[in-house]
Amino acid sequence: MITIRPIALEDAEPIAALRRESRDHLAPWEPERGEASYTAAGVREAIEAAFARAEAGTGLTYAIEDDGRVAGQIFLNSIVRGPYFRSCSTGYWVAKSAAGRGVATEAVRLAKRIAFEDLGLLRVQAETLVDNHASQKVLQRNGFEPIGMAPAYLKIAGRWQDHLLFQVLNPALAAGTAVD
Repeated sequence: MITIRPIALEDAEPIAALRRESRDHLAPWEPERGEASYTAAGVREAIEAAFARAEAGTGLTYAIEDDGRVAGQIFLNSIVRGPYFRSCSTGYWVAKSAAGRGVATEAVRLAKRIAFEDLGLLRVQAETLVDNHASQKVLQRNGFEPIGMAPAYLKIAGRWQDHLLFQVLNPALAAGTAVD
C-alpha cells in the first residue's frame, strides 16, 4: 500500500540510502546535488529546513512509503493561502526500485488531496522536463493538464532546461461551490 506521511528526522538514513542507490537513475531529472544529499547528516539538515518551511506555512515535505518502507519524497512547495490566490507547486522523486509501479502516481493523488481538502487550495502546479514522459503521465493520471512551456526554467543535470507546466484545479473551488 502506498501512503505519504510528514517527513521525520528518522527518515534521514533511509532517504540517504535511497538517494545513493538511485543516484544515476535520478541524475537526468534533478539539479546537480552536493555529496551531502547522499549522507544521513545532509538529509537531516534538509529535513530540518523542511520543518522550518512547514512552520512558516510555505511548504510541506512528505515521505512516500510503499508497504511501510520509504520509497521517495513528495513536496508541496510555494504554498500561498491568501484571499485572492491559493496555490502550491508539487515535486516528487521515487527510488529506482519504486519507478514504474504506480508509486509516484498514488503519492501525487494523496498530496493533491491534502492540498485541496486540508489546505483549501485552488490550484496545484507542477513542472517536468520536456522529455520526462513518465512524470508527465503521473501528473496526467491525476488530472493535471499542460498549460504551457517555460524556457530555461530550472537548472537540471547541470544546464538550464525547458519545462512543461501543468496544473490541476480543485473542482469545488473552481466551480464556486465550496465555502471560503
